[in-house]
Amino acid sequence: MAARAPPGGMEIKATYPFDAPPERVFDALIDPGVVAACLPGCEKLEPTGEREYAAVLTIGIAAVAGRYRGTVRIAELNRPQSYAIAVAGRGGAGFVSGEGKVTLRPEGGKTVVAVAGSAKVGGAVARVGQRLLGGVSKMMTDRFFQCLKQKVDAAGCG
Repeated sequence: MAARAPPGGMEIKATYPFDAPPERVFDALIDPGVVAACLPGCEKLEPTGEREYAAVLTIGIAAVAGRYRGTVRIAELNRPQSYAIAVAGRGGAGFVSGEGKVTLRPEGGKTVVAVAGSAKVGGAVARVGQRLLGGVSKMMTDRFFQCLKQKVDAAGCG
């Protein structure tokens, strides 16, 4: 959930349970094809280097929609326990940047994924949608993980 943060910024903290082993969940989380398919508004996620990707996303908040081009970097890879992620993007409606840590822990034959990070949004999208940013980020994160659960479940079948 979003917590108090300075103007244009927000904290993100959530947990998501999976009915799968940590290795399978971790592999899905760092698979660019799976991530692109599950990330709301993602038009493109292409490798540009080792664990670095170029991204194009279209995101709308309140009356302001924007197309953002940016980068996603995965670091501190510790399979299957954790990794760090950093994102940065710019578009006509402003900018977005953020960083976070994703941690996986086994729990009774299942996996709990914990996400903790912060994001900054600026420009028209932040001015118009400031009060909505926390809710929108939570909704996008929840949608991403709901989709990811479906992909992980499907990978476990057959």
